[in-house]
Amino acid sequence: MVKAAGIGIGIGMGATAAATPAGAAEVPLAHPGLLHTRADLDRMAAKVKAGARPYAAGFAKLTANRHAQSGWRPNPQAVVYRGSGTPENYRILYNDIHAAYQNALRFHVSGEEAHADTAVAILNAWSEKLTRLEGSADRFLAAGLYGYQFANAAELVRDHGDFDLGRSRELMRNVFHPLSDDFLTRHNNAVVTNYWPNWDLTAIACVLATGIFCDERAVIERAVEYFKHGDGMGSVRHAIPVVHEDGLGEWVEAGRDQGHALLGVGLMGTVCEMAWNQGIDLYGYDDSRFLKGAQYVAKWSLGGDVPYTANTRRKGAIGGWSGSETASDVAGVDPTMTRPIWAMIANHYTRRRGLPASYITRAAAKSAPEGGGGDYGPNSGGFDQLGFGTLAFTRDKATDAAAPAPTPASSARASGGRPRAGVTASASPAAASGRDLAATGSEEIVGWAAAAGVTAVAGGVLLLRRRDRGRREAG
Repeated sequence: MVKAAGIGIGIGMGATAAATPAGAAEVPLAHPGLLHTRADLDRMAAKVKAGARPYAAGFAKLTANRHAQSGWRPNPQAVVYRGSGTPENYRILYNDIHAAYQNALRFHVSGEEAHADTAVAILNAWSEKLTRLEGSADRFLAAGLYGYQFANAAELVRDHGDFDLGRSRELMRNVFHPLSDDFLTRHNNAVVTNYWPNWDLTAIACVLATGIFCDERAVIERAVEYFKHGDGMGSVRHAIPVVHEDGLGEWVEAGRDQGHALLGVGLMGTVCEMAWNQGIDLYGYDDSRFLKGAQYVAKWSLGGDVPYTANTRRKGAIGGWSGSETASDVAGVDPTMTRPIWAMIANHYTRRRGLPASYITRAAAKSAPEGGGGDYGPNSGGFDQLGFGTLAFTRDKATDAAAPAPTPASSARASGGRPRAGVTASASPAAASGRDLAATGSEEIVGWAAAAGVTAVAGGVLLLRRRDRGRREAG
């Protein structure tokens, strides 16, 4: 059903029919059509068979990963907990999902049926057993991250004879999607600026992936509309609130730390790619605003100097504890830190569209060949992206680059890294309660913050927000 405006969109054929424009219902969605299309999969297989560079190196990275082996055996759980609960077992879920995805991708490239069978066995086991996600506020991260990833793995084997497509669709509809859609609506009963862009972006990715995988157009439209106009920090104009004269789009989470800024760029790229494969251009939305934000993060992560303005934002629970927090500068960076996010973005803008993206291109070259889950450490931060972009997204330059060109980012020489962010926070006495609103329960969050030299105060959780609504001071 379709709920009242502002409450969210339910899953079902009624929702699809109600929200689909006249004539659009006859146009089927593309399958496979999440991160990879049939043309993408055929390109990978042909290039690897020919030993073409850099595809061969990307495929070697995949085959070397322990998750990509046909001997992988799933360990499905009825209830998955993240952040709190007993046992806190979400690591089992993300390891199994990445094993399913990697085996499915390996099958499409090599043609070895054993890998398809392994992926199907993993996905069928989880769709048969998993009933709910629990925990702290982290349950929303689990729903978003593992929901979009499960859908992508399942999309690659949806036509396999032994795959239970109907049951996997029900898992997306009944377990992953409801939490993600609810987060976009209510934000865990927090004020809308309480959560960083990543929280919204995980939810957008899951909602979009659910709509595509389950053939629900209203759900796709829900995700697209939130990306463009949502009130939370993950919508594109809130995640990238300022475009500077040099063409760089200030990424709001650069005031937090590098790891989470990279996560945000990877998630927004994932959303854009999935939408693109259904004929929806979010990459180019608002004069390619995402390109400008990704360029900013790439330059900064490579050690370059980027502009930043101090900002303050509200946090807290609706009708409960409240406070504010200020970031005074861009966070420090470790130029050696990388995530498998750049190949997809660089290839879209420079190869599909023929646009300049010098910093993104450098970041992609530095991280090549990109790996996937299991190649970037054992903690959940290393499994937030499905990865293997060198193999999956490298493409020949398109002859048609008809999209409107954005303002190119500056090619000015990168300078040394900026000082660490100075963060201060204030909170009401009631802030001691309701910590579940923003407590992540994730050990890698602490590690990222420590690496960036950022100290979280007033409750122990760093939640910065830049809301620039055109009131920036001159100069």
